[in-house]
Amino acid sequence: MTDDSRHIAQASVRVDCGAWTGPVRRIWTSLGYDELNWTHTPAGKRALKVIGALAERPYYVRQHYIFNSGIGWSIPHWGAGNVYHEDADGTPFYDFAIADQVYDAVVHAGHRPLVELAFTPRALIPDDAATRFAFEPSPTQWSPYEAGLWATPPKDYGKWGGLVRALVEHCVARYGAQHVRGWLWELWNEPDIYYWRGTPEQFHALYDVTAAAVKAALPDALVGGPATTGDLGPGRKGHEFLRGFLAHCARRSTPLDFVSFHTKGARYTPWRVYGPLGGPAPRRQSPSALKMLREVRAALGAVAEHPTFRDLPCIVDECDASVPAHWGVYDNANFAYRNTEYFPVFQCKLMKKLLDLNAWSAAQVHQATTWSFYFEGERFFEGTRSLFTAQGVEKPVLNAYRMLAHLGDTRLAVESSHAWSFDRLDDGDDGMPEEVDALATFNGRDCVTVLVWRHADDQYATDTRDAEVALSVERLPFGGRGVRVRHWRIDGRHSNSHAAWRALGAPHDPSEAQLRAIKDRQGLELLEPDREAPVSGGGLVLRIPLPLPSVSLIEIRPMD
Repeated sequence: MTDDSRHIAQASVRVDCGAWTGPVRRIWTSLGYDELNWTHTPAGKRALKVIGALAERPYYVRQHYIFNSGIGWSIPHWGAGNVYHEDADGTPFYDFAIADQVYDAVVHAGHRPLVELAFTPRALIPDDAATRFAFEPSPTQWSPYEAGLWATPPKDYGKWGGLVRALVEHCVARYGAQHVRGWLWELWNEPDIYYWRGTPEQFHALYDVTAAAVKAALPDALVGGPATTGDLGPGRKGHEFLRGFLAHCARRSTPLDFVSFHTKGARYTPWRVYGPLGGPAPRRQSPSALKMLREVRAALGAVAEHPTFRDLPCIVDECDASVPAHWGVYDNANFAYRNTEYFPVFQCKLMKKLLDLNAWSAAQVHQATTWSFYFEGERFFEGTRSLFTAQGVEKPVLNAYRMLAHLGDTRLAVESSHAWSFDRLDDGDDGMPEEVDALATFNGRDCVTVLVWRHADDQYATDTRDAEVALSVERLPFGGRGVRVRHWRIDGRHSNSHAAWRALGAPHDPSEAQLRAIKDRQGLELLEPDREAPVSGGGLVLRIPLPLPSVSLIEIRPMD
């Protein structure tokens, strides 16, 4: 049984609408995924359009494998753009058929590509690479190339530069220079681990060639990297690699328009459990917002060490609660949080904490990318790190991004009696404790928006009672004796397709009526009907019950 006395029973949150603390940087408007070729499937196109419809501005969309050789058919954690080829004389030629489908789908849905320039095409693999790469032929693997040779440095950097320039020039011709100026061009992915089977110095040289090729094709294109990992654990060298890369760019004056790096909240031990399907977790584990904030802080610190680079945009273009994306509850029951209300509340909390972290650092996070999309052929609520499950059903986490899209452009001062504080960032290793906190904004005209949540990093934490939160909104920026209040909620009973699916008996082949009932609950839902509230002394107090976990989005507007 849960000891309810250990949980928050009452809390107060104070919003001061007269204290503007700066613009709201919309760091959450970015997504990515491994499976490049799912972008242009019918389901992929529909998914991108769903995201485009909820987005307050175009999302950046990043995928792996645009330069990998292959047939253009993705499986989890694999894809192929199949752009580069050579004739019998070794002369390069290019095929943009798959690239066009990928970027057409992204652009036509209203988004902007973040093009990851990777990995090595088969024709550019060094001649002796296979002899240096341990590989045992098996029916379960295609060839040494798919098994990892794509991660070796290309044997001809000149041909690589030609490939990069050809892709940029092709995109400029297809989409126009003005549109492509808004894209981002990034070299590689996580070169500090097995994605790069070369030395740091070889990577630095490849970046020089890549940056020159991008700028030759479009001088004001935005190029950057190195997309390193963020793990601060023993033996991990992501930030060491990042520092070396920045030092190289500073020394050589290589063009660098943004800096990218990654963070993950958990790596479960073991990742996979070979037991009965749906069995219990080997031991209970949860994502850690503390781990993610520490890793981002360390990366921002590395960037801030260089006066030349500290003002560059920092892009956390994989910013995820746990790895890997393509494993789920049948691999390890701890991945269950990806299906539930826990995940959207975690995401809202994390975005606010990253915005707070910017105030503590000379370098700044400009984007925090969720590495989430969808998976072909999965069962309903497989537990993968995705925004959609089978039959295009939207998972609860997508509603976090709907809530964030409602926020205004000016941030307001907030005080909470039970908010986690940054002076505790280095305390403990188990994750952020239970808190009640909020993010408040003003749209500059007629709407104050407050995002308020109750959450603990422990996905197994439960409380039979709601926390009673007194939300005080002071110095409202519009006059009158009353306001209109609209109140959305994500919790175990609202905005929750997973809860609706479970209530129907968790069917894996739902009837049309069942599927309709699930989809009826997948969007953002109101907790209560819109209502009027009196204003006294320029402010008001709202009483909000918050289950654990839950997040409310409250819009306050003047009465007509």
